[in-house]
Amino acid sequence: MTDTESTKPVQEEEHTGLSRRGFLGSSAVTGAVLAGATTLGGAVFSRESWAAAVKDAQAKTHVGPGELDEYYGFWSGGHQGEVRVLGVPSMRELMRIPVFNVDSATGWGLTNESKRIMGDSAKFQNGDCHHPHISMTDGKYDGKYLFINDKANSRIARIRLDIMKCDKMLTVPNVQAIHGLRLQKVPYTKYVFANAEFVIPHPNDGHTFDLQDKNSFTMFNAVDAEKMEMAFQVIVDGNLDNADMDYTGKYAASTCYNSEKAYDLGGMMRNERDWVVVFNIPRIEAAIKAGKFITLENSKVPVVDGRKTDGKDSEFTRYIPVPKNPHGLNTSSDGKYFIANGKLSPTVSMIAIDRLDDLFADKFKDPREVIAAEPELGLGPLHTTFDGRGNAYTTLFIDSQVVKWNMADAVRAYKGEKVNYIKQKLDVHYQPGHNHASLTETSEADGKWLVVLCKFSKDRFLPTGPLHPENDQLIDISGEEMKLVHDGPAFAEPHDCILARRDQIKTQKIWNRNDPFFAATVELAKKDGINLETDNKVIRDGNHVRVYMTSMAPAYGLTEFTVKQGNEVTVTITNIDQIEDVSHGFVMTNHGASMEISPQQTSSITFTADKAGLHWYYCSWFCHALHMEMVGRMKVERA
Repeated sequence: MTDTESTKPVQEEEHTGLSRRGFLGSSAVTGAVLAGATTLGGAVFSRESWAAAVKDAQAKTHVGPGELDEYYGFWSGGHQGEVRVLGVPSMRELMRIPVFNVDSATGWGLTNESKRIMGDSAKFQNGDCHHPHISMTDGKYDGKYLFINDKANSRIARIRLDIMKCDKMLTVPNVQAIHGLRLQKVPYTKYVFANAEFVIPHPNDGHTFDLQDKNSFTMFNAVDAEKMEMAFQVIVDGNLDNADMDYTGKYAASTCYNSEKAYDLGGMMRNERDWVVVFNIPRIEAAIKAGKFITLENSKVPVVDGRKTDGKDSEFTRYIPVPKNPHGLNTSSDGKYFIANGKLSPTVSMIAIDRLDDLFADKFKDPREVIAAEPELGLGPLHTTFDGRGNAYTTLFIDSQVVKWNMADAVRAYKGEKVNYIKQKLDVHYQPGHNHASLTETSEADGKWLVVLCKFSKDRFLPTGPLHPENDQLIDISGEEMKLVHDGPAFAEPHDCILARRDQIKTQKIWNRNDPFFAATVELAKKDGINLETDNKVIRDGNHVRVYMTSMAPAYGLTEFTVKQGNEVTVTITNIDQIEDVSHGFVMTNHGASMEISPQQTSSITFTADKAGLHWYYCSWFCHALHMEMVGRMKVERA
């Protein structure tokens, strides 16, 4: 879609020959130009008329001074390696949670506490966040954790939502590129399920570059959500893409887009059908409990083989052929269907979850007998979300649209009835990827708001040079029609998001002194005989100097200390303020050291005093009228 076409009124398009809408036919006339019509084919109005029609919906997005948003939104930070917290419907950014990145404001990736959490992967300073998901109990958000993947370095991280800090991080062994990530919904989030995307040789020691070899494969991964340790891995055929789980706790499913195991673009599109892999979790657990598994290389993670052998199914998996290079995999909020989005086909495939028992019992001659419907929606379907009223909403990447369709009507049409399952198409700007409706991944989907994350913004915002922002759009879906009410620029590809009601997220106002987040630092202080709430002391241990101090606005408990050139210096600060929102910071000038210390928190950072002289340190979080005076000095004596 060109810039000219995207901004041209529909009335003009009708007289200028072939256009996208003309090519697709009347079904592509969008809800954005329907004034009050509840079905396609209503009168076409100008964009001015449409603006008036959505005025009431826009009013819903206004959150005035002193008011709070109805939902927390958690956005993946894409190439920034962070999670962004937004209020919805205001779309105001509230906070950024660093995870796979280095953040000088909070000290994430710099402090000793964060480095312990990151482990060996702290050496990586990049990340590629894709899929944030909130832990559940009985199919509803419990607000305990949010999990996020790093495709770039094959990691999974966990964020404690009470403090909105990452508290665990795991590098998944034996695989490359963790992409699709979803959680067990019922009875609770026991497992985090994650797809490894790329096929690699095993062992991956440089002995071969051949992906067709039987020992070249990728795997479906399960992580123990509480321990943040690997639970098991399942070898599969083809590349894995996105994943989801049902509402029984029995079946998980993943899309596969490279059943050919090809190396190149053309080869990856050769087959007319790829597949959805369905995983029988109880069977996998039983096999592992019985010791029927292998391990790979130096890893102790239990591995079972879910590939077909000589045309025969594995006991752990079933492969359901679907068109073509499928991408998104979404479980409908009523628990009835896995929806696989075709990407290179105009269709989505509705897999009936209640037929999967019979599929695993080998009662079907053709695995496609579990397909309940395969509606044609438009060009480039990527992801589907749900409103809890029987309607689904699918992004069409090539058409730059969201299509609203009815699942029951799609099933009826698949059986031969003449029924129009498409209810509305709405232009979005431009090339949408993920979309997410409020509470859609739970049994409580409420059908109020839909967020669409668009990959391009083109002419929507002030120009920013060759690198443009992306565009997150908010759509009101509470009525019969979708109404676009908000554009929001976003940097560095926020890939996906998730919405939870504000009452489902319970945050701390100040830190608990017994919090495990900094427990290891507290234990080290005890070994030095330090009371962190009262002591301001310097401990010298050979070449290592440990500096302990308190902070209380507007002063540090220790305003000067002396070290030798070349000393390794660890500064540990405890904020003894007990008033919420009085955070302090610590920055040692010209040493690359900075961190946040919020009320009742202990933070520590280690650096080398490599340059003789006087070096000031200061508070970097504005805490008091005398904030600028909250300083101290480090004297570095020549060695």
